[in-house]
Amino acid sequence: MMPLNLADPGEDNIIKKVGGLPEVRQHLNSMGFVVGGTVRVVSAIGGNVIVSVKDSRVAISKEMAAKIYV
Repeated sequence: MMPLNLADPGEDNIIKKVGGLPEVRQHLNSMGFVVGGTVRVVSAIGGNVIVSVKDSRVAISKEMAAKIYV
């Protein structure tokens, strides 16, 4: 298990855990980051990542990406 910001671009990953405060977990959940879901890193720039989740592309900060474990 590793944080999403360390995942290789282009690979599909299964979300195993979403950490952080309850508000942060709820926010990530509303964007589609749910345990068991699939996420793919599209690109990473300076630690911030653009990911493909639930047929959408989302940009998240490296701090948020570090709370999502794949």
